[in-house]
Amino acid sequence: MNPATTSLQALFNRIPRRHSLENVKEINAILGEYEVLLLAIESINPFYEKNIAAFFDDKESALSVIKKSTDPKASKKNKDNLFDEGSGILKESIQALLVLFADGTRIT
Repeated sequence: MNPATTSLQALFNRIPRRHSLENVKEINAILGEYEVLLLAIESINPFYEKNIAAFFDDKESALSVIKKSTDPKASKKNKDNLFDEGSGILKESIQALLVLFADGTRIT
């Protein structure tokens, strides 16, 4: 298995499901690592370069929703729902990237 694929799968497996301060910190760390992987994959060849932009958008969407889940005025249920939405965006994005990336040798 390609090292990037292994790293993506490891990130996917680390995504927390429940809202808590520790899980918000963890998902923010995962989002940072995801961005580094996206940049690395994007630089592999022109195919990946033109197909990776949507994954950066997903990362930003997940980050935005996760940030909303930390609003002190939000109810616990709302925080849980927002966190779940953000983690879901991230999971779907990583799954789609795993399919697109495959073994890292695509050129078309």
